[in-house]
Amino acid sequence: MGKREYSSFKGKSSHRKPPQGRGGRPAWRDRDDHNAPVILYGWHTVTAALLNPKRKIRKLFATENALRRLTEENITLRPAPEIVRPSVIDQRLGPDAVHQGLLAEADPLPPLDIAKLPQDGIVLVLDQITDPHNVGAILRSAAAFAVKAVVTTARHSPEATGVLAKSASGALELVPLVTVQNLARALNEMKEHGFLTVGLDSEGSADLAETELRAPLALVLGAEGKGLRQLTRETCGTVARLDMPGAIKSLNVSNATALALYIGATRLGLMKQP
Repeated sequence: MGKREYSSFKGKSSHRKPPQGRGGRPAWRDRDDHNAPVILYGWHTVTAALLNPKRKIRKLFATENALRRLTEENITLRPAPEIVRPSVIDQRLGPDAVHQGLLAEADPLPPLDIAKLPQDGIVLVLDQITDPHNVGAILRSAAAFAVKAVVTTARHSPEATGVLAKSASGALELVPLVTVQNLARALNEMKEHGFLTVGLDSEGSADLAETELRAPLALVLGAEGKGLRQLTRETCGTVARLDMPGAIKSLNVSNATALALYIGATRLGLMKQP
């Protein structure tokens, strides 16, 4: 592995085009339209949003079968849904989207300010991970390990909508997001507030499992292929790697995140909590 390659995963070339959405539009973009609705689809994604009092739903579309299931599970519908055929949702999302008869347009959730990060547990910091499938899977793992927040950059990170929300399977409603303009500055601010900042890199000085960890802990992960940017790596208080016993020594970023979270949660004693 090269110096810039992520320590615990190896993906496709970092020079590939960003994931494409319907009509060839990128599945991620810089956050420049604060009035654009968040698109949520799929059973777990939409029902989690409906159950989240902080999420304002603008429009709700449901097939007859989906509406019947919502009614059976006593899920409050806000607003009243527009009953549509599955093909109507297909036309909106594209034929490959697994929407399970549910589509919602919603307001973005209010972001968490970095100065208000909880001073216990684990926070994830993502250094320009642009694939919405990966970020969605990371959010799902974050929810499973009770991560306090996920910090991302305002540019070169996917919007919390569409494919990302579907991949997160409801975790978008459970894990607060913090968006920062300058990641190195944000990491320095976190260190000032007592965070141990640990970057994951192939040339880390020690295995994460053998590194002394404490709360509050910030685990910093870079994009597949290029890994952590140099300034991010240099700003982290500690740089560690993930050692594995098998023949394959690399994992994709979402799997590497789950492994790092398990190690971190175990070392911090969080796995003993109910």
